[in-house]
Amino acid sequence: MKDRLPIDDALPGLLAALRDAGRAVLQAPPGAGKTTRVPLAMLEAGLVAGRILMLEPRRLAARAAAERMAATLGEPVGRTVGYRIRGEAKVSAATRIEVVTEGILTRMIQSDPELSGTGAVIFDEFHERSLNADLGLALTWEVRGALRPDLMVVVMSATLDAGPVAAMLEGAPIVTSAGRAFPVETRWLDRPLDRAMRFEASAASLIQRAVEETEGGVLVFLPGEGEIRRVEAMVRDRLPGDCAVRPLFGAMEFSAQRAAIAPAATGRKVVLATSIAETSLTIEDIRVVVDGGRARRARFDPASGMSRLVTERVTRAEAEQRRGRAGRVAEGTCYRLWAKGEEGALAAFPPAEIEAGDLTGLALELAVWGSDGADLAFLTPPPAPALAEARALLASLGALDGAGRITGHGRALAALPLHPRLGHMLVVVGPQAAPLAALLAERDPLRGAPAELALRLQAVRDPRRYAADHPWPADRATVERIGAEARRLARLAPGQDAPPSDAQAAALAYPDRIGLRRTGEEPRYVLSSGKGAVVAEGDALGRSRLLVATDLDGDPREARIRQGIAISEAEVRELFADRIAWADVCEWSRREGRVVARRQERLGALVLAERNWTDAPAEAVALAALEGLRRIGLPMSEPARRFRARVEFLRREGADLPDFTDEGLLARGEDWLLPYLKGKRSEAELRALDLTEALRASLSWEEAQLVDRLAPGRFESPLGRGVPIDYEGEHPAIAVRLQELFGVTRHPTVGPKRHPLRITLLSPAGRPVQVTMDLPGFWASSYGDVRKDMRGQYPKHPWPEDPTQAEPTLRAKPRGT
Repeated sequence: MKDRLPIDDALPGLLAALRDAGRAVLQAPPGAGKTTRVPLAMLEAGLVAGRILMLEPRRLAARAAAERMAATLGEPVGRTVGYRIRGEAKVSAATRIEVVTEGILTRMIQSDPELSGTGAVIFDEFHERSLNADLGLALTWEVRGALRPDLMVVVMSATLDAGPVAAMLEGAPIVTSAGRAFPVETRWLDRPLDRAMRFEASAASLIQRAVEETEGGVLVFLPGEGEIRRVEAMVRDRLPGDCAVRPLFGAMEFSAQRAAIAPAATGRKVVLATSIAETSLTIEDIRVVVDGGRARRARFDPASGMSRLVTERVTRAEAEQRRGRAGRVAEGTCYRLWAKGEEGALAAFPPAEIEAGDLTGLALELAVWGSDGADLAFLTPPPAPALAEARALLASLGALDGAGRITGHGRALAALPLHPRLGHMLVVVGPQAAPLAALLAERDPLRGAPAELALRLQAVRDPRRYAADHPWPADRATVERIGAEARRLARLAPGQDAPPSDAQAAALAYPDRIGLRRTGEEPRYVLSSGKGAVVAEGDALGRSRLLVATDLDGDPREARIRQGIAISEAEVRELFADRIAWADVCEWSRREGRVVARRQERLGALVLAERNWTDAPAEAVALAALEGLRRIGLPMSEPARRFRARVEFLRREGADLPDFTDEGLLARGEDWLLPYLKGKRSEAELRALDLTEALRASLSWEEAQLVDRLAPGRFESPLGRGVPIDYEGEHPAIAVRLQELFGVTRHPTVGPKRHPLRITLLSPAGRPVQVTMDLPGFWASSYGDVRKDMRGQYPKHPWPEDPTQAEPTLRAKPRGT
C-alpha cells in the first residue's frame, strides 16, 4: 500500500477485534480510506479462508472500489478483486474480494443460506440505511447465528451512531478511525433564499460565485437529474472557458460517470451530482463544495399503496457529509444555499429507507426466507402498515398463499431482478413483456410527452419510426439502457405461446391500478383499488373509458397519472375473469341523498355493469339508511333531545348508562335503530324521524326506570302541575311562577347526587325575576326586595310577607280584597 491513509492507524485494532469477536463496527469519516483498505488488510492478515464480500449501495461505487483495490495490487479487475452488479460481473476462480451491490447479497443468501465459500461480509456505507442493506445485515446475522458462527461481519459507517448497530450485533466491538480532513471553510447565504427566485437560478448563481472566489474542482449537490440538466444549461456560458461541467447521477452510462469522477485533464472541473457523490465515491481534485440543500427521497404511503418522490431539506448529517468532500485533498470551501440561522431547523439524520419506502420486495424476501420479520435483527423494524400493504399486494399477485406463505410463483418472482409487480408480469407473459418491464423499471425516456405508455414502447422497440412519427424527443441513452435491460430480461423470462396485449401485460403488473372513467367531463378515474386518479386536461389518454395507470405521482387524495395505457373491457374480462363477480350493493348515495340498491358486476372497486336491485331486503335498506344518518347526523325532535339530555346528565353524575352522544348512539346504531329505519330511503324521511321512542327502547327496563326516578322529565309543582326540566345546560333547570312555589321550604333536587335544580322564578306575566339554586335562602333574603317590586307591578296578586307559610297559587286576589 503506497500512500498512507488515516484508516491505517485503526486497522490493527479492527483486525484484533475480528480475531477475537468475529464482528466489529467501524466508524470512519469520508476520506479515511475504509472502503479500499479494510478488505485488503483482512485479506493480507489471513483472517478468512474464503471470499470477502463487500457491499456497496450503488453500482458506480462498487465498480470504482473494485478498480481502486485491483490497482493497488497491480492487477486487473476480476483477478484477486472483482465485482458483481446487476447485469455485469467481473470475477474469477482466483477472486478473493468481491464487491457487490446490496441486492445481490440477498440473492446469494436465499440461494445458499450457508454462504458457502464466503468468510466475511463487509457492509460499507451502512449509514445510508438502504432497504437492501438492512435486510442483508438481518439475514447475514441470522446465518451467522444459525449456520456459520465463523462468518465475520463488519459494518462500516461514516456518520451513523455506532452504538445501536453494535448492540444489535450482540455487543460487537466499536473501532473508530480519525479522518484525514483538511480544514473546510463554510460560507452561508446572508439571508434565507428568496422564494420568488427559482431554485436552479439560485444554485447557478452560487456556483458562479464559488468558481470566481476559489480554486480547484467544484462538486455541486443537487436533488435530481432534472435540476442537474437545468443548472448545467444555466452555468455553461457563465463559467470560464477552462471549466468542464460534468453531470453525475445514477442513471448515466458508466462512461459518463467515469468522466465525472476522473481528474480534469486541463483546467477546472465542476461536477453537478446527486447524493450519489456524498460518500463512497472518490472524486479527484475536489476542493470546493456547493450544497443546494435539498435531497430527493422515495416516500411510500400504505394508505394509497403508492410511492412518490419528494424533495426535502437535507439533514445535518447529509450536509456534514457533503461539506467533508471539500477537505479530502487540501484545504477547501463549502458554500451552502441557505442562511446559517436556518441550520437549527434541519433534521439530524435522514429516515431509513425501511421507514419510508415500498416494502413489497422486502416482504417477498421475508416470505422466501420463511420469516415474518419479527425474528430478524433489524436496526429499524419494518412498519406494520406498510408491510401489511406489501403482503396484500403479493397475495393479489399470487406470490403468497392464503396463509401468507411463499408460493412457487412467488419464488420465481424473487429470483428476478425486478419489483414483484414487474416480475409477475414477466413470468406470466414471457419474453414479450421484457421491453415493458425494462421500461417501467427505468426513468421516463420521453420527458414532457403525453401520458400514453404506447408512445414509450414504440420509442424502445422502434426508435427510428418513433422519431419520424412523433415530435417529443426520446432520451437516447435511456432508450439504449432500456433496450439492453430488455434483452437481459428476455433471457430470464419463461417462454409463452400466446402473449397478451401490452395493455393486458401492464394490467398484470398493476391489477390494483386499472382505472374506470367517472361520469362527467373531467378525465377523472376510480382505480380498482378504490383510489382516485386523474389524467391531465387535454391528454388523449383521458378519453379512454378504461386504462391501466403504470405511473402515478402518489398524491393520496387524487393521484395524477403520469403514464398509462388504454385497455378494452374485453381485455379486462379475458384477463381477470376469475376476479369479476356480481355483487348486491345497497348503500347510501351522498350524491343522490338516498338509499340506492343495485346489482353490480365488479372488478375490485370498478363497476363494469349494474342494474336495479328491486327486491333488496328490508334489513339491507335499513343498514344503508343508518349509513345515511351517520353522514347527515341524527335528527333530534324536542322530546328526543330532552330525553337524551336526561340520560347524559345521569352519566355525568356517574350513573352506568349507555353513551347517548351522537357518536355513541351512531356507533351502536345497528343495535337499537334499525327497526325504526325500515322503509326509510330518502334524506327527507330520515330528517323527519322522531327518535324519542327508539332512544327509550334502547335502554333496558332497569335503565329506563333509573332515568325516570333520578332524572324525571318534569318537576311536579305544589299545585300538581308538571314543569319540564331542561337537562341540556350546565345545571338541570326549570322555569316556574314564583307564586306557584309558595310554601316550598326545601330546594328541589335530581340525580343520584341530589343536584339542585336551577330555578328561574317568573312574574305573573311570565318574565324572569330571579334565578336561584337555593330556594330557602331566596325566601330568607332576596324575596323581600322582590316582593316590594312585585306588589307595585302586580297589586292584584298575593305577595305574603312569609312565603314559606303561604298557599301556592296561580290566581290573582279575589275582588275587594
